Amino acid sequence: MRVQIKEWLEEHREEAVSFLQKLVQEGSVQGNEEGVQRLVRDRLTDINLEVDFWIPDDDAFLNHPYFCATRKDFSKSPNVVGKWTGTGGGKSLVLNGHVDVVPSGDPNQWDHDPFSGQVQDGKMYGRGVTDMKGGNVSLLLALQCLKDMGVSLKGDVLFHSVIEEESGGAGTLAAILRGYTADAALIPEPTNMKIFPAQQGSRWFRITVPGRSAHGGTRYEGVSSIEKSMLIIQQIQQLEKVRNARVKSPLYEKTPIPLPINIGSINGGSWPSSVPDVVTIEGRVGVGPDETLEAVTEEFEQALHDIDDEWLNIHPVKIEWFGAQWLPGSIDVEHELMGILQSRFKEVVGREPEIEASPWGTDGGLLTQVGNTPSIVIGPGVTSVAHYPNEYIELDKIFEAAELFTLVIYDWCGAES
Repeated sequence: MRVQIKEWLEEHREEAVSFLQKLVQEGSVQGNEEGVQRLVRDRLTDINLEVDFWIPDDDAFLNHPYFCATRKDFSKSPNVVGKWTGTGGGKSLVLNGHVDVVPSGDPNQWDHDPFSGQVQDGKMYGRGVTDMKGGNVSLLLALQCLKDMGVSLKGDVLFHSVIEEESGGAGTLAAILRGYTADAALIPEPTNMKIFPAQQGSRWFRITVPGRSAHGGTRYEGVSSIEKSMLIIQQIQQLEKVRNARVKSPLYEKTPIPLPINIGSINGGSWPSSVPDVVTIEGRVGVGPDETLEAVTEEFEQALHDIDDEWLNIHPVKIEWFGAQWLPGSIDVEHELMGILQSRFKEVVGREPEIEASPWGTDGGLLTQVGNTPSIVIGPGVTSVAHYPNEYIELDKIFEAAELFTLVIYDWCGAES
């Protein structure tokens, strides 16, 4: 069977590269995903899957407690799900990939047009090619290969092509609420083919630190919000140490800071000769795979309220949770799908897989916690160039991943003899 799969993939290589180029050339930044989703819809139809193409806009979705997005108008941002209904008696599987991409940034920092899909030296370049359209193509190849080989799967397969992952996973939430869940899920985010059975969550925070304005010449009459913000930062740094000292999972052995608290921006003061009366600190707190957003939020807020300072005791800081968030998720390392994936990985790649926890959020948290669909993240993309200028993917890795995914789907879902 592996020989047949390899031969099929080689025969369809040129077609797959061309399709990936078209996906990249559809610059699907948030709010502009309709074109790329139509391409995906048409491909799923060609593969002969049942296709659902819809605009997420119902109240249950928009008002869900874990709804998180930069907008509520998705009229130009459809979701797509393709379903392969099995013959019965097998386990079901979600294949989940997002099509939204981050902005390309300064075009002068790119060697090629960011949405060209330029192929050079065995690599394709373009925004979103590694994060994560290349991985999506690997999944589509796996499905098409099994279909063309005449395989009859016992379990259902659901292919999610979702929007809005880059700001919190609204597209996957919409798919879950529409009933597209399964016994497990694979997500081909760019991991350099490492296996991530655990995914970190995160949440953005904004802290407003009050002060009292005064003339710089008599600054002792005022209270500097910049000086008070230094106390806040020190407390955040101490909290980060405390939280990471509790992390014992071997999945984080190679990660210097498993659960970082990043301060991304500080704004304050308006005049060199004035005592600043307000400072705003914004950042991101990491949430462990076995934690909840709610518990980490409470711990963070309590740590700041525990600061013993005369001014801040009377004028406490304001803490807001805004913008993006990602739910954490994890699957048991002894889970059957993990065993299948590791076994087939050794056959296809020829070495033992690296197994770690993801350092960033994925839609796996939503699938696991909201959809009761335990998820594993593994994909062919290059982690270090996601969101960077000259983003690229090695084309050979797409086909290596496709071979792996084909075998894993076959094993997990089961097939009629």
